[in-house]
Amino acid sequence: MTEPPAAFGDPTTAPFWAAAADHRLVVQRCTGCSAFQFYPRPFCLKCDGAELKWVPVAGTGTVYAMTTVHLSVDPALEPPYVVAVVDLDEGPRLVTNLVGAPAAIGDRVSLAWRERDGAPPLPVFEGAT
Repeated sequence: MTEPPAAFGDPTTAPFWAAAADHRLVVQRCTGCSAFQFYPRPFCLKCDGAELKWVPVAGTGTVYAMTTVHLSVDPALEPPYVVAVVDLDEGPRLVTNLVGAPAAIGDRVSLAWRERDGAPPLPVFEGAT
């Protein structure tokens, strides 16, 4: 597994960024109740268990919500761009960007990656084919 840059080494999120560096999307799964969760936490939201594993997910889901941003907040994101909440097929929701062809709420999407200089790539989603 590729080590993420030091700036991405927070103990709770480091496994996510290390997997992203290898273009793999992972989320936490509780070993007690089997619930999936994202964003990373030190405990399970469903049963309060402390034993969580990082597991790969399919990288497919459905657009739950979305909005188009028209203001520049980061030089790497030229407006307009779409911010979306994607319901992953495994259950958790992920805040991300939609790229490529236009999508709508309820559309199926699949994982893609936005490369970044000096940082692990970001998971983004595009219309499923």
